Amino acid sequence: MRSVLKLELEEAKAMIEAAKRAAAEAKALETICIVDDGGYVVAMERMNGARITGPEIAVAKAFTASGHKRSTHLFNQPGGPATTTGEAFGIHAMMPGKFAIFVGGFPIVVNGEVVGGVGVSGGNGEQDTAVGTAALRALQEALGPEYEVATQADIKK
Repeated sequence: MRSVLKLELEEAKAMIEAAKRAAAEAKALETICIVDDGGYVVAMERMNGARITGPEIAVAKAFTASGHKRSTHLFNQPGGPATTTGEAFGIHAMMPGKFAIFVGGFPIVVNGEVVGGVGVSGGNGEQDTAVGTAALRALQEALGPEYEVATQADIKK
């Protein structure tokens, strides 16, 4: 038996607020979704004026990042597992609508353990990355120095 860390609503809300500030700075209308380690939504917000497709896409990005323990854009980079020569080519077809292999999904890694995922949809790749990493930095700030949160864009556990 082991003890595990669990992401809670208050932390997810802090992440979303920071992500919305980053989205405003980037001039992007985003949907931000935070999921737990099982890929279930803890909190989600679609900014006023954001695309109506954003919630479904943000959930898929967060689910993928949490469940597969890596940033979603790492699937499609040259040599990535979802490229035509990769060992996971076609993986997104196995879970239609739930698996995303493009930029905007980041696993939430605390003390080396994946506790959830953040999915961002609505901007371009650079904007989605800035918003997602702002959410991760906000979690680090909320948890304090006794926890270590991975806050870079390229996360693979």
